[in-house]
Amino acid sequence: MLKALKQAALGALKTAGVSTLVSNSRWRRRRLLILAYHGISLSDEHLWNGAQFMDAEVFRGRMRTLKGLGCNVLPLGEAVARLNANNLPERAVVITFDDGFSDFHRKAFPILQELGFPVTLYLTTFYTLYNRPVFDVMCSYLLWKGRNGGLDLGKYAGRGSRIDLRSAAARDDAQIAILSFARERKLTAEDKDALLASLATELRVDYESLLAQRILQNLTAEEVRQLAEGGVDIQLHTHRHRTPLNEVLFTREIEDNRRSIQQMTGRSTAHFCYPSGVLNPAFPPWLREAGIASATTCELGLASPGSDPLLLPRLIDVSGLSPLEFEGWVTGISSLLPRRNH
Repeated sequence: MLKALKQAALGALKTAGVSTLVSNSRWRRRRLLILAYHGISLSDEHLWNGAQFMDAEVFRGRMRTLKGLGCNVLPLGEAVARLNANNLPERAVVITFDDGFSDFHRKAFPILQELGFPVTLYLTTFYTLYNRPVFDVMCSYLLWKGRNGGLDLGKYAGRGSRIDLRSAAARDDAQIAILSFARERKLTAEDKDALLASLATELRVDYESLLAQRILQNLTAEEVRQLAEGGVDIQLHTHRHRTPLNEVLFTREIEDNRRSIQQMTGRSTAHFCYPSGVLNPAFPPWLREAGIASATTCELGLASPGSDPLLLPRLIDVSGLSPLEFEGWVTGISSLLPRRNH
């Protein structure tokens, strides 16, 4: 109901010219919209998880909207500096991608190049160096691919019986059980990959085909190097996509991540994105000590000169966001409307 009301309100405000007034206002000029994406589908990933993956043509449409609305798409470092100095240009936008899936190189980057937009890629480096499917997300994807059948959960979770995978709730339960099993047994990356291959066989999913397409695999080190040379800003997202509640372990994640990116690109890093948006009051001081200039969250909103640079909000753009809603965030009008907790 709220979504329908918001759509109607946005349509009415656009027709009345209010959206244009907000877009051109001094208020909007003092604010920065940071867009966040995760993946652009190589196959059917957007049908499996529309919150993380987007069809390439939908993404192209988003980028053309930015161009059509006269947005100033800035590099992250410049945008943060200008936000802090309160001298942003009109309709300032930053584009970010999290994680570093291989589809960025093949699907997203060509579109961004075509339109001349700078982009920051927050790279998790473990799965770039160990270039096999990312365990957690591939587990979920395989269960979805095999959703018309069942699974003997005891073989993959050490407990439980055969489970019907036709419901999303059952698939979620199965994934939680398998991930818990992997943690409890402290499976190595190689063990996890073998588990995925076995799971695919059990579900009658062609795992070799997924490997050939590099679905849910990270960029290779060579691709990261090429992207950096092509102008992509590669920044920090932890090495193992985790944020331990222990300063030594947390700092090690940053250091391992930073060192890996330096080796691949020859460039230094000073910007960070919280994996999965997980926040803790201890994190900003630890990041400050590590020399981090900015950190982005999954909190919904526009950044302003008063925003904490280590707690910058973003719009996580998803497949389910309508073109009108997306435009509303670009103009700034959507941030003034009531919304659910993000």
